[in-house]
Amino acid sequence: MPELPEVEIAARSLAPQVEGRVVVAVERLDWERMVETPDAASFRLLIVGRQIQCAHRRAKWVLLDLDDAWTLAIHLRMSGNLTVQRPEVEARHHVHLILQLSDGGRIFFDDERKFGRVRLLDRSGLAHLDACHGPEPLDARFTPEVLAGILAGRQTKIKSLLLDQHRIAGLGNIYVNESLWHARLHPSLPAGRVAGQSVVDLHAAMRQVLEQAIAHEGSSLRNYRNGYGRRGQNQEHFLVYDRAGQPCLRCGCPIERLVIAQRSSFYCPACQIWG
Repeated sequence: MPELPEVEIAARSLAPQVEGRVVVAVERLDWERMVETPDAASFRLLIVGRQIQCAHRRAKWVLLDLDDAWTLAIHLRMSGNLTVQRPEVEARHHVHLILQLSDGGRIFFDDERKFGRVRLLDRSGLAHLDACHGPEPLDARFTPEVLAGILAGRQTKIKSLLLDQHRIAGLGNIYVNESLWHARLHPSLPAGRVAGQSVVDLHAAMRQVLEQAIAHEGSSLRNYRNGYGRRGQNQEHFLVYDRAGQPCLRCGCPIERLVIAQRSSFYCPACQIWG
């Protein structure tokens, strides 16, 4: 958390506030370890004077394309959020990076748990980041046939495979739980046993769950806010996530919880089949 929908909304809400502006100063960088590349001193030198040309997303990264083929890549991790604030707004102590913009706005990277990371990438660095991630599940090229190829022959639990960013980009614990519930698949089912109509159902479920979450501006369980500082509403529409002990909204059987890949998995033991 945040996952694909939250990062997508973060990028969309930042875009009208930052595109075309120039980074005129690094006002604050008090947790230098958040900058993975280059070193903090080089980061300060390289980013000042750069114009932000486009805000978009790849996997769980917010990407700010800069002039001269540089890209600022920001990973929100567990507790991060990006907002644009006016000059008079006082930054809380959890705001570890502030970039001043040419129109007076300031990009705040608020990260209470200090897990968030920033990279300033040239063309080769951006290509490497892209290559480390699988296909985007909302891309038109991500078809049921592509999903079938990713799953085929694998004994990894379907829950674990869907969380693997090298296989499919952007999915996290919330939306994998929700997708498997929609597709009626047990989270411990070996991925290779998902075939035929089940692949089609899972593909449709993933897209439905992600599109719904984006429509509701993401899920705000703790810290997540969009670029304007607003909470998402999708947490009000969960069908299985974090509902252990409550009745399944499809069959009435109590939802159960188990741990897979060190993550809580919520599922209905009656209608999410083993295969």
